[in-house]
Amino acid sequence: MNKQVIIASDSTCDLSAELIERYQIKILSLGVSLGDKQYRDGVDINPDMIYENYEATGMLPKTAAVNIAEFDEFFAHETQAGNEVVLFTISSDMSSTFNNARLAAQEYEGVYPINTQNLSTGGGLLVVAAAEMAAEGKSAKEISEACNNLRECVDASFVIDNLEFLHKGGRCSAIAAFGANLLQLKPCVMVQNGKMVVGKKYRGKFRMTLKQYIADRIGDASDIDTSRIFVTHAGCDADIVDQCVEQVKAMEKFDEVCVTRAGCTVSAHCGRNTLGVLFIRKHPIC
Repeated sequence: MNKQVIIASDSTCDLSAELIERYQIKILSLGVSLGDKQYRDGVDINPDMIYENYEATGMLPKTAAVNIAEFDEFFAHETQAGNEVVLFTISSDMSSTFNNARLAAQEYEGVYPINTQNLSTGGGLLVVAAAEMAAEGKSAKEISEACNNLRECVDASFVIDNLEFLHKGGRCSAIAAFGANLLQLKPCVMVQNGKMVVGKKYRGKFRMTLKQYIADRIGDASDIDTSRIFVTHAGCDADIVDQCVEQVKAMEKFDEVCVTRAGCTVSAHCGRNTLGVLFIRKHPIC
């Protein structure tokens, strides 16, 4: 008899509560510190608390990887219950979470950590795909092998309205931030080979640049797996999100358009007005 396969992820997958419940996904939270206070991403802190604290103090939080002991406890509990585990983490280039999971997993049979080489719902796409494979009866090893190949097809990007958070977090210079804001430049940040790189720079108001960005990313959709697409944002106004969802639906008939709110990790790095469309292509992205 096949063992039950548990699908798990760190909290950076940014899946909605509805999707987590639907697919019975186990979430392990990254740590978030604000000053001398410690929190767990998505458990006792949310992005709005980060924004409110920043407005009051000018202080951004620091995030901490899930540690080896937490992974060890989780893997021990699941394997002792007779389960196998496939666990997804944020890109190893962005956090030590994957390495911690890998080290902990060495002590257990049937535990497969996967470096998504992505962040947010770029990883979330793989988590959901894995959960669907588990429901079909595939083994943890089969799911791991399939997802390690599928990650090469994930198209993840987002547009940032204001570079203030990136500048304050030390991820762009003051001159770059000033120039971008002065010229109303909105960079498209893409994930490539596990790293964030700047792609096309859009110019104009955030709402209008999102229209061009979505048109560019989806194109004629001929190379897109249309079973699912995510519209993920870090606290945009509802009417902006609705506009983007309607544009996505008008451009292509996706089986499911999932709207999710980015968690503390993405929000702390990019700021409130950040939005992306994330999906899987039919072929690996070069």
